[in-house]
Amino acid sequence: MSFAKKLLLQILCCFSLILLSSQTRSHYSFVVRETQYTRLCSTKNILTVNGKFPGPAIRVHRGDTIFVDVYNKGNYNITLHWHGVKQIRNPWTDGPAYITQCPIQPGVRFRQKLVFSTEEGTIWWHAHSDWARATVYGAIYVYPTNNTPIPFPKPHAEIPIIFGEWWTSDVNEVFTQFMETGGAPNTSDALTINGQPGDLFPCSMPETFKLNVEQGKTYHLRVVNAAMNLILFFAVSQHNLTVVGADGIYTKPLTRDFICISPGQTMDVLLHANQEPNHYYLAASAYSTGVGVAFDNTITTARVEYSGNYTPPSSPSLPSLPNFNDTQAAFDFISSLRGLHERYPRPVPINITTQIVTTISVNTLPCPNGRTCLGPNGTIFAASLNNISFQTPNIDILKAYYNHINGVFEAGFPRFPPFLFNFTGDFLPLTLNIPKEGTKVNVLNYGATVEIVFQGTNVVAGIDHPMHLHGFSFHVVGYGLGNFNRSKDPMNFNLVDPPFLNTVIVPINGWAAIRFVATNPGVWFMHCHLERHQAWGMETVFIVKNGKHSNETLPPPPSDMPQC
Repeated sequence: MSFAKKLLLQILCCFSLILLSSQTRSHYSFVVRETQYTRLCSTKNILTVNGKFPGPAIRVHRGDTIFVDVYNKGNYNITLHWHGVKQIRNPWTDGPAYITQCPIQPGVRFRQKLVFSTEEGTIWWHAHSDWARATVYGAIYVYPTNNTPIPFPKPHAEIPIIFGEWWTSDVNEVFTQFMETGGAPNTSDALTINGQPGDLFPCSMPETFKLNVEQGKTYHLRVVNAAMNLILFFAVSQHNLTVVGADGIYTKPLTRDFICISPGQTMDVLLHANQEPNHYYLAASAYSTGVGVAFDNTITTARVEYSGNYTPPSSPSLPSLPNFNDTQAAFDFISSLRGLHERYPRPVPINITTQIVTTISVNTLPCPNGRTCLGPNGTIFAASLNNISFQTPNIDILKAYYNHINGVFEAGFPRFPPFLFNFTGDFLPLTLNIPKEGTKVNVLNYGATVEIVFQGTNVVAGIDHPMHLHGFSFHVVGYGLGNFNRSKDPMNFNLVDPPFLNTVIVPINGWAAIRFVATNPGVWFMHCHLERHQAWGMETVFIVKNGKHSNETLPPPPSDMPQC
């Protein structure tokens, strides 16, 4: 190679690094407003950020601190959550409505500080009030610090793949209707990839998302499941996919012909363009196991289109996806993910000081007199953790905790199920259907080493639950089907290379065990990321007390905190 060519390559390499760095910045402006969009042959106004659907991507380096000015120019209250950002000592701008802040009212601006720490790869942001996140969401790209290599060959390009759901009706009306009637929400009319249903739907072919690839090159797919209520299977026809990151941390490579991803989860996935030049479908469909539970059973598609001279088919073949209720396929995938030990911010916790076992249940409440309720047998749907259906207060819990305001929440969330029964049995007493209602929280000492076992139940209807914890990532040390056995199952925990996630799929009528160290003072939400379950009360709050040193203490709130 001549000196001139070597010099040109060096210049191009330096330019690409400069370009990557220039994509990151320390300040963003998010304007929340109504914007007109057309999908499935009909037009409606949807809530967007900066008029974009999906919303703009945020690009940062590991360890950055940035600011996002959120201007609410919409017609409804809203909050934004930075999903997967641990926000060390900064719960004030974490985002869940009435947990860490009052909503941002129409016409109000709130500057949100995002404190990145150990996150790398792909995470995301979304609205965290009512059902606004149906259209208000976007990706966050977290690049390694300069001169830190990624643990896989550098890909040719990075491409967002953000799954969602689309309703032809107004999402606010969908939310209001099921909350007022006590029934289940109407299912979506289409799944989407980057906001598009795909060319299997009417009026959708020209806008179907396309991945343009070159044979022999590798592409980094930044995958987000922003769907409201659906765990998804997805695949690319005639291609394998390799997971190299999950929930904002790099993982051991996992190569499969399909991927299972829940609402709230993100993945970094490599697509090797190693097939004959042609057009191929990337497709996704629902994994939904609840017996009698209605769901959107459509297929969303994008096209992977190779460059070159060839005659593409009029319709590519669809990839082979598991059946919608294939629990074994989903379980085999989620239980195969492994962490990269050298990327862990701390070792897997061994000496547990705080042990929690919580049931996860769908429940019902009696219909009040004078109302017609559309839940099972004329009841109202509810949901619970350890038989407590969470009641959201009228002011945020963080403010109440910091300012010692009584009457907003109670300590004493139960550490173990209040009733012991065959949690996953087929025929359970109807008396188990009705939960208690309350705003009970878990209070943890700073530095506590916590183990939580999530136990799914078959009360009312068993289903998989993606459980998300704000403020932390956690090691998923075990999964199982059936009832958790406290004497036997811990012997099989993976304490060597468990995945380090912020959202864990608890399998239908099964369990999952997680561990973390409570070194992030403040108020942190934990909830099911199926949006209907959160609306019904499947959540609780952790309050982590201050430590002994100044860097272990919750600072005062920002001066522009929204008011209720």
